[in-house]
Amino acid sequence: MVSGAFKTREEILDGGHLIPREPTFDTILTTWNQLAFVDYFRNSLIVTGLTVLGVLVVYSLASYAFAVLRFPGAKTLYWLFVALLFVPGITVLLPVVILENRLGLLGTHMGLVLPFVNGTAPLTVLLLTAAYRSVPKELREAARADGASEARIFLRVYLPLTRPAHITIAVLTAVPTWNEYVLSRVSLNDESLYTLPLGLESLISGTVVRYNEVLAASLIMVLPVIAIFAFLQRYFVNGLVGAVKG
Repeated sequence: MVSGAFKTREEILDGGHLIPREPTFDTILTTWNQLAFVDYFRNSLIVTGLTVLGVLVVYSLASYAFAVLRFPGAKTLYWLFVALLFVPGITVLLPVVILENRLGLLGTHMGLVLPFVNGTAPLTVLLLTAAYRSVPKELREAARADGASEARIFLRVYLPLTRPAHITIAVLTAVPTWNEYVLSRVSLNDESLYTLPLGLESLISGTVVRYNEVLAASLIMVLPVIAIFAFLQRYFVNGLVGAVKG
């Protein structure tokens, strides 16, 4: 992919060698400037950013309730979330599309964000609940003795101590959302709302496939994911270890 992104169309069709004879940035620049990839990139950032934000806000609160608070039906509801891990996402595609159409969300970015947030619930609740349970109860009791409210305990005690777990969830949410294709393909018809996977598909579905541009577009898609993981790798590993121990 990296090699093809720096080749001309003629050179990549010639094949037979991995390293480009005359490396060129023209393919990447052409793909970025002439194929609306700036718009696709922005749309992917919007959808991914809103999804990650929604997941962290909604399921951090839900997981805190499961891990710390006591209320009727807590265990049943928690295991119901966990059981959803075994439900293939493709089986709910048609109901989601029908529901979005009735709600007027089909063909919008929010029509992607809400199902993505909902789809990450099982794994997120499982990992964050385990992370919150690993926090010593004595810290919460000491904060309550000092007069701290439940919200203050959550914000000042539990969130800082479980930061690696939240970063892990952010990465596990951002990567599949950034790469998601099926629901985006079914939902979006307006090209101005396309995300990067749909932009990449438009290159492949043309009458004449320019493979060097397809590989350049793939490289554009992959680089942010690699950069995020490389930057957050330490927190990601610690978050997984902490959640498993919890």
